[in-house]
Amino acid sequence: MSDTIIRGLVSLDQNLGGDKAAVIRALAELVVAEGRANDAEALFADAWDREQKDETGLPGGIAIPHAKSAAVTTPSLAFARLTPGVDFGAPDGPADLVFLIAAPADAAEEHLAVLSRLARNLMQEQFTSDLRAAADADAVVGIVRAAIGEGEPAPAAAPALAPESTRAARKAEAGASDLQVDGRPARIVAVTACATGIAHTFMAADALTAAGKEQGIDLIVEPQGSSGYKALPQSTIDDADAVIFAVDVDVREPQRFAGKPVVRSGVKRGIEQPVALITEAIAAARDPRSARVAAATAQQSAPSATERIGWGAKIQRILLTGVSYMIPFVAGGGLLIALGFLLGGYNVTDNAADVIVNNSLWELPAGGLGQYLGSVAFMIGSTSMGFLVSALAGYIAFAIADRPGIAPGFVAGAVAVLMNAGFIGGIIGGLLAGFIAWWIGRLDAPRWLRGLMPVVIIPLIASIVASGLMILFLGRPIAALMDLLNEGLTNLAGTSGIVLVGVILGLMMCFDLGGPVNKVAYAFATAGLASASTGDVHAVPFLIMGAVMAAGMVPPLAMALASTVLSRRVFTPVERENGKAAWLLGAAFISEGAIPFAAADPLRVIPASMLGGAVTGGLSMALSVSSLAPHGGLFVLFAIDPWWGFLLAVIAGTVVSALAVVALKTWVGRKELSQAEAAAEPVTA
Repeated sequence: MSDTIIRGLVSLDQNLGGDKAAVIRALAELVVAEGRANDAEALFADAWDREQKDETGLPGGIAIPHAKSAAVTTPSLAFARLTPGVDFGAPDGPADLVFLIAAPADAAEEHLAVLSRLARNLMQEQFTSDLRAAADADAVVGIVRAAIGEGEPAPAAAPALAPESTRAARKAEAGASDLQVDGRPARIVAVTACATGIAHTFMAADALTAAGKEQGIDLIVEPQGSSGYKALPQSTIDDADAVIFAVDVDVREPQRFAGKPVVRSGVKRGIEQPVALITEAIAAARDPRSARVAAATAQQSAPSATERIGWGAKIQRILLTGVSYMIPFVAGGGLLIALGFLLGGYNVTDNAADVIVNNSLWELPAGGLGQYLGSVAFMIGSTSMGFLVSALAGYIAFAIADRPGIAPGFVAGAVAVLMNAGFIGGIIGGLLAGFIAWWIGRLDAPRWLRGLMPVVIIPLIASIVASGLMILFLGRPIAALMDLLNEGLTNLAGTSGIVLVGVILGLMMCFDLGGPVNKVAYAFATAGLASASTGDVHAVPFLIMGAVMAAGMVPPLAMALASTVLSRRVFTPVERENGKAAWLLGAAFISEGAIPFAAADPLRVIPASMLGGAVTGGLSMALSVSSLAPHGGLFVLFAIDPWWGFLLAVIAGTVVSALAVVALKTWVGRKELSQAEAAAEPVTA
């Protein structure tokens, strides 16, 4: 493992700028200059997103901006001793000691452990004093390496309490009975966790541990970091009088603490006011009316830091969780479908199911090995894509109600598919199932029934209610909508406004990406294709098919262009990775490649996609682009005429849509999105 800090990552007594953004950017540039990251702007954006969620300034003139970023190639610590100090939001004034903790998005456990050791040493007064007295960069490197276990060990020092904590502890000593429950010292367990699981998590754990020791109570902390966590013994939890959740993300396995009096706060308060939290926990243990950890809870363990954001950002956070679990179905399934078209041709869809059932490698179909392998790839991919809406709905419900919400969410998603409601129906079903399961979990069930609640009662009732509502209120309206749209398109196609037809079809293809509106447009095109004569390759049905296919390629290609080329900083690391797969999905006319983007941010992605789709559809009609193939995208370019017109229409719409989504994400409600993304970070990881 390479050294985490080197001389080139140290800046001493320099003015790096008048605000924290300038300091973070300067440190990010140091990391890139040393070849430990490949994009200073991307690293800055990831660290700044974390900073916007919760400021990283700490008492004692310390700041620890940090991030896990795809731009980082080597885990690194960049250090600045500032002259003058810069405000990072600490209650006692500016920070003069600043560490930028930069970890790769997929950092190994040993790397995260090293970075966490630094965070813990920042609680030691001797460590910070040595940094302020260091004569040069080499001295700083030696001090830090010793602290994190990469050099000669430094003398051990007990974690120091923050000034407020020390004052509170002295007050507590004056009335020791305030620290007792049932005539003995209080027993408290705590969980600490922050969005990245590197710094604040362990600093809060050490501060709480030190405060408990100072006051003479039994306090045991479970830090839930990015490198994993060691769960407290259940017997320890059962014996505790109360629990403290000092977290900025959901507590993992919160059901272990069911029934315990609970105090909740953001992780930063665990660092700055540990004694106050302990006092509140003891008071909660004595109060029979105090808040308790519910038997099934996910949202209830959410942090106060998250509660400060609006409902829009909370819903965004829930959607991001669902999207993160859905992405493997889209990426894996979509790529297999594309491979199926490549191997078996555009007509592989006609009888792929029959081919894999009735043929084998030693009994090939009439189309030979290519048709057989293409059929296998296509059917596996189609099966994977079939789980897309159910997985989205299931894990949206999971983000709201924890594990009891998964089954009702999956069922609601399957009902959305049954109702032809597409991914928008899946989002609605997942939200319904999640909130119903969450509400049922809050009910005060008898003790004999509590064990059945998360595994039987909640999934059963939530599935019936959520899916029942979907069937009752979505079935007929969606069927009526599809009939109305199909009739309108049929009438319009018989007129001279063929370019307008292309614009409308483009809008429909990009509206719900596989939902009822998209399905009407595609079914309208394929139905005409089946009845058309191949004698005239520029007949209206072939023109309609060309416009539909071209427009359907725009959303994934536009998201790929925007997230990987035009403006990486306005997309999350997960979206940037998904954008790479979206290139191939879009090229194969798999519109679902854009669903992860649209589900997470529908109010910006869908309008931008529709704008590009309208451009492509209208341009395709204007250039008389026809397609004899119902699917396949660029893989069936031989069946499209003129091929250059098809490419021109797709490129034009893709560029328009990509520019539109970048503009919307840059200037429309960016702050709320950043908060939601930061809060969801640990869950997508």
